[in-house]
Amino acid sequence: MELLIFRTDIKSKKKVKYLKPIFKKYTDILRWTVDLEDIDNVLRIEATANITADDIIEMVQMHGFYIQTLPD
Repeated sequence: MELLIFRTDIKSKKKVKYLKPIFKKYTDILRWTVDLEDIDNVLRIEATANITADDIIEMVQMHGFYIQTLPD
C-alpha cells in the first residue's frame, strides 16, 4: 500500500463530493481524504502500487482542480 499526499485547491465539501464518484471508479484507490482545514487543502490517498502519483495528478487536473505532490 502506498500513501500519496498532494496540495490542492479543493476548498469545499461540495468539491470533495464532486470527486467521490471519480475516485470510486478506481479499485486501486483504497481510501482518500481532503483536509479542508489545512492551508494546502491536503489530499491523502491510500492506494495499491498499481496507481502512481502522476495518475492521480492527471485524473484530478482533468476535472479542473489544481494538484501538486507534497514533498515528504
